[in-house]
Amino acid sequence: MPWPQSPKLGVNIDHVATIRQARRTVEPDPVWAAACAELGGADCITIHLREDRRHIQERDYLILKQTTKVRLNLEMACDDVIVDLACAHPPDQITLVPEKREELTTEGGLEICTNDRVRDVIRRVQDEGIAVSLFLEPSIRQIDRAAELKVDAIELHTGTYADAQPEQAEQELFNLVSAAKHIHECGLIINAGHGLNYQNVGSIASIPAMHELNIGHSIIARSVFVGLEAAVREMKHLIVGGVPGSDT
Repeated sequence: MPWPQSPKLGVNIDHVATIRQARRTVEPDPVWAAACAELGGADCITIHLREDRRHIQERDYLILKQTTKVRLNLEMACDDVIVDLACAHPPDQITLVPEKREELTTEGGLEICTNDRVRDVIRRVQDEGIAVSLFLEPSIRQIDRAAELKVDAIELHTGTYADAQPEQAEQELFNLVSAAKHIHECGLIINAGHGLNYQNVGSIASIPAMHELNIGHSIIARSVFVGLEAAVREMKHLIVGGVPGSDT
């Protein structure tokens, strides 16, 4: 895989739906948000259809499936109803994530070494021709298991790095770089996300062979002040700028 090459930008639009669901109304519409994100340069639209339907709804997914011009990445837990939906209406990719009802957002990587349910879901969706990514901690043990399961990609959980105090951030970044190197050696695609913002994204974008960064909250927060299209464009500029020598 050639490098340097700037990662692609996946824009998570869940928080647009969060605002809508706060009032149980019809606006703002995440379908419109996806269109604005595409105009700003998004390479992928990411949504998380959670078991409790706290933001994205089935209606959103089905319309986005028809209207999104870039890749559509469906984050999901190993829930039978959502697996059925994905198989009946295949996205370009699913990303399997852990999920707890009490959490505000996904708090860490998926445990796959002792989880046979993950294996069964991977096999089922891959039979439908859907690419599979796993949201994992930067753990060699988890990465090796993902390679055994023959998934297409691993999305590294960058939340610990994003939340680290300055004296710990360097070590957390080193862990991510080491994990990414191992993923690349296993022949899998390297993605990353969680907690990335306009201040810290450059270091993650510059990790060799990084393929895609999934970013949501920071972009939606910025869009309150500058608009979503501009917020996406600004993030895309930072990602390209974070890769030395990239002219992508």
